[in-house]
Amino acid sequence: MRALALICLAALWPLAAPAQDRPTVDASELAPGGSLRPAPRPGDPPVANPAGPQGLGAAATDPTSASPGGETPVPRTPPAQGLFGPPGETAATTVGGGGSALAVAVSLRPETRPDGLAERVRAIATRNTPGRVAQPGRNTGTLCGVVGLQGEQIDPVPGRINGCGIPQAVRLRVVHGIQLTTPATINCTTAQSLSAWVLQADEIIGNTGGGIANLRVVASYSCRTRNNRPGARLSEHSTGNAIDIAGIGLANGEELSVLDDWRSNRSQIMRNLHRAACGPFGTVLGPDADRAHQDHFHFDVAAYRSGPYCR
Repeated sequence: MRALALICLAALWPLAAPAQDRPTVDASELAPGGSLRPAPRPGDPPVANPAGPQGLGAAATDPTSASPGGETPVPRTPPAQGLFGPPGETAATTVGGGGSALAVAVSLRPETRPDGLAERVRAIATRNTPGRVAQPGRNTGTLCGVVGLQGEQIDPVPGRINGCGIPQAVRLRVVHGIQLTTPATINCTTAQSLSAWVLQADEIIGNTGGGIANLRVVASYSCRTRNNRPGARLSEHSTGNAIDIAGIGLANGEELSVLDDWRSNRSQIMRNLHRAACGPFGTVLGPDADRAHQDHFHFDVAAYRSGPYCR
């Protein structure tokens, strides 16, 4: 038994060591020098005190409270003034409902375009379009003996088959200030007839859409048969006697189209243009002639004993 008691005493000996032999640590040495709470962002509201006026919350939010160990408290940085907003506006300013004054007060979505805006803009552009007489270049140049025709005389156009070709050919570009969308290779007789028709067309259209701006030419010289039918007679296009016009461009960007306007609310203008060509030209064909001319006017200077053929 005595031996067992000695063994137990030896096992408990370290626990009974004197307190003065243990190393001592001052609690203040382990304490942080300042608050570990993250610094608030500019504009954040003050942190609420969850522990009451005398709890931890008060110590965390009160910059005058003493820090552990009698150290001087670290002053809190005030929110940046005018960092994101206009001068004089504080970052913590709020508006009704708790929203920040930096928030957009109205939607950034573009407003709906008012009804009729495009028409009003087009009307203003039309009023500002100079009159046809005032436009420079209207009567500039002389071609085929006509003042106002612009282009150039070119070499004779040979025909690839017997009967085709233009002995005295011109390439017409402008008629009394009106541009041809595609230069027309024709003879002078056709160019002179087109000049006479354009002067009448200018009066018929007047200020509709701001006046005539261009002629959409879809065919002039072409060595082929009538309507490209096999075995048919040669077309007047094969000798430079003809020109095909599909539309009259207007100054406001619109177009009087043979295909679209022959039976539209502008039908009367298109029919007057068709009628005005009957005389200057020997043959005038439009949508009422046949299916091949639904989308253009065919003008040629062929002569007939009974007078012009217009349909």
